[in-house]
Order: sequence, then structure tokens, then C-alpha cells
Amino acid sequence: MENGNNAAASPEEVRRSPAFGWAARDTSGVLSPFTFSRRKNGENDVTIKILYCGICHSDLHSVKNEWQNSVYPIVPGHEIVGVVTEVGGKVDRFKVGDHAGVGCMVNSCRSCHECAGHHENHCPGMILTYNSTDVDGTVTYGGYSDSVVVEEHFAVRFPVGMPLDRGAPLLCAGITVYSPMKRFGFDVPGKHIGVVGLGGLGHVAVKFGKAFGAKVTVISTSPSKRQEAVERLGADAFLVSKDPDEMKAAWGTMDGIINTVSAAHEVTPLLSLLKTFGQMVMVGAPEKPLEIYAFPLLLGGKSIVGSIIGGMKETQEMIDFAAEHNVTADIELIAMDYVNKAMERVAKADVRYRFVIDIGNTLSAA
Repeated sequence: MENGNNAAASPEEVRRSPAFGWAARDTSGVLSPFTFSRRKNGENDVTIKILYCGICHSDLHSVKNEWQNSVYPIVPGHEIVGVVTEVGGKVDRFKVGDHAGVGCMVNSCRSCHECAGHHENHCPGMILTYNSTDVDGTVTYGGYSDSVVVEEHFAVRFPVGMPLDRGAPLLCAGITVYSPMKRFGFDVPGKHIGVVGLGGLGHVAVKFGKAFGAKVTVISTSPSKRQEAVERLGADAFLVSKDPDEMKAAWGTMDGIINTVSAAHEVTPLLSLLKTFGQMVMVGAPEKPLEIYAFPLLLGGKSIVGSIIGGMKETQEMIDFAAEHNVTADIELIAMDYVNKAMERVAKADVRYRFVIDIGNTLSAA
């Protein structure tokens, strides 16, 4: 066309609200200041001024394109908490000034069987909070930024008194362990739950297990974590998985196991810890295939199942339960300009137990 003024606006131009954050631009994963834009608040939307955002191990995988699906520039972050600054005309669950969060997804088809059953996390059309294609054709940007616009249905209300910084990681780590614990009946008082791995997911699983009234045993390859697990986090017992005598003493004692380990590890020996018909739930995601022998599954009718986050109804339920029972993540609060160092430490598992970026006080466009 001769007249450029008649050209159709690009999808990015339709997002006319300016935004600022930190993005990775290539597989080095190095994050740096990034100016972009978000869509304006629609009639079903809430706009949230971001105050805190947790760092998930998924963020590290994504900025380095380790899953071979990253679209650069990429603004990570799906453990977002802040204050509502604008609401659309059809919004009825939030008002300006409310505390709200955004987890791992920002939309879904809303019409399939999974969505109808409140399992939006299993919807084939689920749209992730970052590095995903939004309904308007643009790429979604995450919470390492100053604001986010999201449909009301995918925002989580934070109860009054819930610590925002320590509550932020629950939007990923919390729902990841809460959902299978509820689904498989591990939330019944008196149940014996094993938690494999004591990291970002594992330490939250211990806390939810105790809040449910369960007996919780932490299973780890590191004897040095015994005191931390029992004395500080409140686990009832600690089991060194490399110790044959400790493992044998615990055979057939556990109703279920939450396996949070993302590194390659032996799974078969853990099955011996389960009671008849017990389940081991995989919530960690090792990159390489796991070697599993059939007989430990056949003998006792045991099973290995997987779980990934949870639907929006369940995520709200989880946050409300956490607020009522004082379940929060143990965090290290950092400034925005520390994020690249934090990523290096995440890669080394050198954090106890979750980094949270103080967006509200340390993100600056200057």
C-alpha cells in the first residue's frame, strides 16, 4: 500500500500499554532490561502491578531453550503476585487494591471436557503465562516485569494477611504438590507420605503434608539434610535412600510418595516403601528416561503416576488452605539485578528453597 497509515496494525501494536521487564534474548539465558507492551485491560481482565515473582527451575530451562521451544526475547516468571490496579466492566471477583496472583497459565479454550471439569491445566489449548502464543497471536510475557494483564478466571485472589513474597512460589510449587496430594487421598489425617527430594517442591510438600495431618518422611540421598527436614520443616522422619538398612526398615510403610526429583535417579527401590496399592506421584521431570522394573509394580498393585500443576478452582483452594494453615515457601528475596546470579545458583541447587524477585522495589526502567 502506498499510504502506510492504512496498514493494519500488527498484533504487537494492538497491545498499547507500555511494560518493562527483563528478558533473555538467546540461548545464553542472560537476562537484561527489556521494554515491551501488553494488551490494554479488557472487560473481563484484571491488570496487576507486580510486586513479587518467584524463580522456578522451569524459568532456567526456558531462557536457555533446554526444552527446544523458546521464542526470544523471553520474559520468564509464572509465580506472580501483586496488587490489582484496573478491572474490566464484567469483572466481579476483584476490585482495585486487591492482592492477586498469576500462576503457570493465563488462558485455555474454556469449552472442552477438561475445562468444564476445572482442569484447565490439561486443556489442549492452554496458554502458558510466558513463551506461549496468546489468543491475539502475540507471545506471552511473564512476571519478571512491572505488570500483567490477565482474564479474571486465571487470576488467583490472595487472602488478607497472606505474605505475598512467601506466597508467590505456591502458584507453581505449591499447586504442583497440593493437587496430587488431594487427588490421591494423601490429605487424610494419619496417612504416611514420603517426599523424595528436599528442594523447592519438596519443602512445600512437607509443609502441606503436615497441614493435612499426615505423617511425613523425607527421602533423600543427602544425610546432611536430616536436621533441616526434621527440626526446621517439621518432617516426622528422614530416610537416606542410599542406606540399605534404613530403606529395609521402611519397606511397605507408606501410603503414597511425592517424587519431586528432576535429576536422573533410581525409582524402583522407592516402590518397596509403598504399602499395597500405594502410588508414587512424579512431579519432577527428569530429562532422561527412567528405568523401571515391572515386578515391583505387579507385586502389591503399586503404581507410578504423574501430575502437573492444577486447575484454577483448585489453585484458589490451595491458596486459601495455605493462608488458613500458614503454609508458605521458604525464600531468598533478591533484587532484579541479581537475577542472572540467581539463575546460576538455581542450576547448582544453591537456594533454600526458592528465589523471589522483589519486583516492586527493585525493578526500574532507569
